[in-house]
Amino acid sequence: MDGNPSTLSILSDKYVFLNPNEDQFLCIKNYLDIELDNGQGECFLELGIGDGQCPGLTPQEMNQSVCTAERLADSLSSHLIHLRDRWITAGSQSSATTTTQSGSGVDTTTRPSSGENSHSSPHRHTLSSSSGEGKTKGNSVNIDDGSQPKQSSNSTDDNKELSSQNTSETNATDITSTSSSSSNSSSATTGCLVKEYLLRRKTASDDFVDVRVAVVGNVDAGKSTLLGVLTHGELDNGRGLARLRLLRHKHEAESGRTSSVAHDILGFSSLGQVVNKPVHGHLNWSEICEASAKVITFIDLAGHERYLKTTIFGMTGHAPDYVMFMVGANAGVIGMAKEHLGLALALCVPVFVVVTKIDMCPPNVLHETMNLLFRILKSPGCRKIPALISSTDDVICCATNFTSERMCPIFPVSNVNGTNLDLLKLFLNLLPSRSEPRLNELAHFQIDEIFSVQGVGTIISGTCLSGIIKLNDILLLGPDLSGQFNPISIKSIQRKRLSVNYVRGGQTASFALKKLRRNQVRKGMVLLAPELKPKACIEFIAEVLILHHPTTISVGYQAMVHAGPVRQTATILKLNSHERLRTGDKDMVVFRFIKSPEYLYTGLRLIFREGKTKAVGTVKELVPYSASVQQNPRAKLLKRYVTGRTNQPMNNTGTDEIKTPSNTSSLPKSAEYTSTTTNTISQPDTTELPNIPVSDLLTSNNLNASANSRQRKYHHHRTRKDITE
Repeated sequence: MDGNPSTLSILSDKYVFLNPNEDQFLCIKNYLDIELDNGQGECFLELGIGDGQCPGLTPQEMNQSVCTAERLADSLSSHLIHLRDRWITAGSQSSATTTTQSGSGVDTTTRPSSGENSHSSPHRHTLSSSSGEGKTKGNSVNIDDGSQPKQSSNSTDDNKELSSQNTSETNATDITSTSSSSSNSSSATTGCLVKEYLLRRKTASDDFVDVRVAVVGNVDAGKSTLLGVLTHGELDNGRGLARLRLLRHKHEAESGRTSSVAHDILGFSSLGQVVNKPVHGHLNWSEICEASAKVITFIDLAGHERYLKTTIFGMTGHAPDYVMFMVGANAGVIGMAKEHLGLALALCVPVFVVVTKIDMCPPNVLHETMNLLFRILKSPGCRKIPALISSTDDVICCATNFTSERMCPIFPVSNVNGTNLDLLKLFLNLLPSRSEPRLNELAHFQIDEIFSVQGVGTIISGTCLSGIIKLNDILLLGPDLSGQFNPISIKSIQRKRLSVNYVRGGQTASFALKKLRRNQVRKGMVLLAPELKPKACIEFIAEVLILHHPTTISVGYQAMVHAGPVRQTATILKLNSHERLRTGDKDMVVFRFIKSPEYLYTGLRLIFREGKTKAVGTVKELVPYSASVQQNPRAKLLKRYVTGRTNQPMNNTGTDEIKTPSNTSSLPKSAEYTSTTTNTISQPDTTELPNIPVSDLLTSNNLNASANSRQRKYHHHRTRKDITE
């Protein structure tokens, strides 16, 4: 969209939907088309909000605006989903809100106290600018900005919220009150109306909006149980029945604790209805994706401290859009809960909280858990704005403002009686996608899982960060142990077990690759477009902040580096402005991987961790990798030894004669055999010899060793037989 004054003036007027002419209609259509592309097929729309104008339209004007919005939705091949109505009383700042939960037909009305101002968030995708003058909204969400609140009012509000939450009737269907309905009907005749909509693009059967949500929290917080209830639509029996549908291994089912990264999906139709229908206790992912316009992919991570490395890899390698932080109401924020919350904050991923087991928790324990949770979220390290969700209007308000990364909704739920589960599903349906498609850039795909399927071959799974990858495309796979990228062809593509013809940036997919063995690929490798001309690196410079370390960190310190799908131990080679790093220090650090080169890019977030040492940072500069710098001299000499043997003819005696190339006999011994402790390996001027892979070398050595062993055994057996005779 162009930024000329005439276009901006058209879009910032609240009367723009009232009988627009062809130019105005085309301008609005182009704007909404851009917003749908940026939101991967979704955007929010407010009718009756203008820049510097009093909010609201009369019912007659609103009807005309709704007709124009429906025409725009049809021209854009999209669905116009009504979210809520807000009545603005004339001559006052109060407003009454009527909310319609899409897909369920539930209408809820809430009326805030008069005299309290409210505003529309600048982070919404609306047709008005973000000045916010004269805009109002309902205040059913208690939000504190953390700037010295009044203790008495906060404690009173928390007690009211917690006491109301402990009752079993907290669902969206039980919120409507007769007093607010009467006030809404009275304000309809004298006030103005504001309507909010969700514009969702119609997609093909093999295309859908994919939102990834990582589920973290302490052990026994109910992570797998909640996912089993959400995805299968059946409540838990209180003894772990729901989680058995998600656990992958036998020892997980026996102990009830997740030890690996598990995935499950929740599909929503174009109208916001859940489409998950388990068949004989199992979910058919392909049928769910075909019937869904939006799919929520849950990444179930381990909560035990023993599997922290797996949890960190799930957070960095699987690139989640959001983090669902689980807290048990009976236990509170204990154990690894703070570690997982700090991990999400270090990666700059938005967080929303789900408090489980409220059906079995006493009121005083639930009150203490909520107070502790609010204090942690408001602390200087988090700087979140917690909002306790108790109505559908709260869900819509938080979902439309959740991309700010400071908003933190809190859902108290129960997996046994189903309290507030419908509010959580509505929130997941309204979550916008955060990943940028970057379709104009070249293809970049990171690998986080590897499988071997009989009859198909090697399967890789991961996330497409940019570009478009189609069937039969030739991409570069690497880096391997020598830092090289090898061309590979895409044989088939699947998204959520559904065969597709292409995958674009921001989506997860699985590829079947042609002529690729399982030992030729590993986690952390990437698929890149050949035009990028990628180079691996074994050394890189990063800006690191030490969050915690018991003593000091100096040159030579080694720790595990997590950067995207890369997980490898690295050594500190140099510190820029410090001799030693302590807790709270920040410096430019030169790292070096100890095993093999990796593919990194500037701006990538990394986590540096070992034991109690915790540090976060960002990659700033890369040092190109040279194969001559990091090469195993023993493998090189063995390769030259074997190639020298294969080039010589067989003697009449049947034995091989080993000869050294003539041009290497005059070289000094120090030039031909270098020490393994040096970084530079001298390469003598040898004749061009055939290239034999190291795998063939090892195979030939094993065969020769086994043949010699059999010959020695036979000779020993004949000798013993002669002696006995």
